[in-house]
Amino acid sequence: MTDLHAAFQTPHPSGQEETLPSTTSVVHGIMRCEDVNVYYGDFRAVTGVDLEFGRNEITALIGPSGCGKSTLLRSLNRMNDLVDGARVEGGVLFQEENIYGKGVDPIEVRRRIGMVFQKPNPFPKSIYDNIAYGPRVTGMKVDSMDDLVEEALTHAALWHEVKDKLKQSAFGLSGGQQQRLCIARTIAVRPDVILMDEPCSALDPIATSRIEDLMNDLKRDYTIIIVTHNMQQAARVADRTAFFTALADETTGDRTGVLVEYGLTKQIFDTPADQRTEDYISGKFG
Repeated sequence: MTDLHAAFQTPHPSGQEETLPSTTSVVHGIMRCEDVNVYYGDFRAVTGVDLEFGRNEITALIGPSGCGKSTLLRSLNRMNDLVDGARVEGGVLFQEENIYGKGVDPIEVRRRIGMVFQKPNPFPKSIYDNIAYGPRVTGMKVDSMDDLVEEALTHAALWHEVKDKLKQSAFGLSGGQQQRLCIARTIAVRPDVILMDEPCSALDPIATSRIEDLMNDLKRDYTIIIVTHNMQQAARVADRTAFFTALADETTGDRTGVLVEYGLTKQIFDTPADQRTEDYISGKFG
């Protein structure tokens, strides 16, 4: 059986971090998709995606509803394994290891590539136990759980707001605080990549701004991939942006998500190479 942890620690054969190409500039890649197709039964939800994600960068996935953004995001840490009939073809490589390879442990994949969902979903536990849960169930060896909880909450910009009520229920927090708690819970198991599926869509503007500031802080230590319908948000926080759209099958009418364009965010928004990108950004559809 593949030792995923050991495989992810294996250095690049050249002895240097691999450099991957981009449409506009060099990407120092930590993950990439190679001709990824995602199916639900016979329905192909995402078609032929080739995409690289830069280390310590924020990549935004944008596009109209139904274009496969969230489906692709969930395929990046095998969350789709939990959906009956879902399967992924092609390669999703994390540090050169195909996460769908034979013998790869999906639990270890999800530890290394964490997920923050659209709506805050704290566990029905105390604030402290929400953070400690992941390290406990994965058997992480830590010198001090108290220190780990403080570290995770500090990185999520929440420690000073909750340090005197760690034993209280997480449900007593505001929506924005709950979402930062979920981010802290994710980083407590020390992932390399954080996936975020519209993490601000249920939040007010003030809470949204705090999450965006937090993302910019977190990218110093993590790679972040975010799905967002908010193009202003993508423009504010993302280093790179990938635009997806949905194409209808001429025979069945089924719509499948395709990657149209990917590059530096400023280039995507200011001088897109594809008219479909221009039309979406300018509000002509979507």
